[in-house]
Amino acid sequence: MAVFGLVSAVAGFVKVRYLVDKAVIDNMVFRAHYRITSAILFACCILVCANNLIGDPINCLSDGGVPENVINTYCWITYTFTLPHNNAKPVGTHVAHPGLGGDIGEKRYHSYYQWVPFMLFFQGILFYMPHWIWKQWEEGKVRMISEGMRGALLDNKPERQAKSQRLAKYISDTLHLHNTYAAGYFFCEALNFVNVVGNIFFIDTFLGGAFLSYGTDVLKFSNMNQEQRSDPMVEVFPRVTKCTFHKFGASGTIQKFDALCVLALNILNEKIYIFLWFWFIILAVLSGIALLYSMAVVLLPSTRETILRKRFKFGTPAGVSALIRETQVGDFLLLHLLGQNMNIMMFNEVLDELCRQLNLGSTSGASPTSVPSAPSTLEMSPIYPEIEKYAKDTEI
Repeated sequence: MAVFGLVSAVAGFVKVRYLVDKAVIDNMVFRAHYRITSAILFACCILVCANNLIGDPINCLSDGGVPENVINTYCWITYTFTLPHNNAKPVGTHVAHPGLGGDIGEKRYHSYYQWVPFMLFFQGILFYMPHWIWKQWEEGKVRMISEGMRGALLDNKPERQAKSQRLAKYISDTLHLHNTYAAGYFFCEALNFVNVVGNIFFIDTFLGGAFLSYGTDVLKFSNMNQEQRSDPMVEVFPRVTKCTFHKFGASGTIQKFDALCVLALNILNEKIYIFLWFWFIILAVLSGIALLYSMAVVLLPSTRETILRKRFKFGTPAGVSALIRETQVGDFLLLHLLGQNMNIMMFNEVLDELCRQLNLGSTSGASPTSVPSAPSTLEMSPIYPEIEKYAKDTEI
């Protein structure tokens, strides 16, 4: 039950929040890195550490010259090995287990198993880091300027118009000042792509060069003939290995003890890493597409126009083109993030008001006198209501 308690704590990474509770400051692919992938890696780390699910991680069988607890501890903290040339030999007639036999030929040493939980935990942190960096860079800007406007459409039209005007006033007053803000976002998005690709090669090095082709080898194995196939999961994560222990005999001569070690933990490891192989490949492809999308947003104004017209259903082609020409990439990113947090009708009202304040004309045909006058920059401050209340209380 303790294991389920720990795993349920990790589920907080995947929780879905209402828009009114917390602002969305990234896209779905970005969230797949720090919420889903980090949660998967931390959950796998907990499962690997939960020895009560599978018993002891290693059990070694020797001739009885060495106490069982000694040989178990020794083989766990040092390494075990297999013989790759014996992997394909028939079990029961030629070898006792795949990869075992006489100590002749090449030996493949296995010492990764003691580091698996540490690696999974470290990778979980790596996938969370770009989000943490972006969160510190962003400093809650979208949350503060969209306060009271996220989620459902406000029924009170005068209040909705006043809030739309305040937000449009803030954007027009800070026009062309958000490029550093956008640079931080695009940097963290590129960091996500570099991180997932780097982790693929990182695991490949950790597993001795067996991870890059691990998934394809498993797929090939499932389609091969039963008599002619060699399980790649057993080759990378052997269930039974060999361990050699040396000690001095009664006369001072060196005695060699050959032990067979059962690595029950590899039953979990092989499943974890085959899942991670497919997940990392999918995530790398999605991250690459997201990076190309961001590059198109930065380099092609026509892409920004298409997003406003197709995704947010805003204005006419001429009006949208005029707004894009007036704004820069940083301004567009801020508008894009606001559009993800607001009702589409309210967001269109904000864009329409922004066009009026930038003297681009109204894209909806509304008269400029049909809405209240624009508030000052001070009214955008979170402390403005307190300042106004204090002024009324002290009025003579």
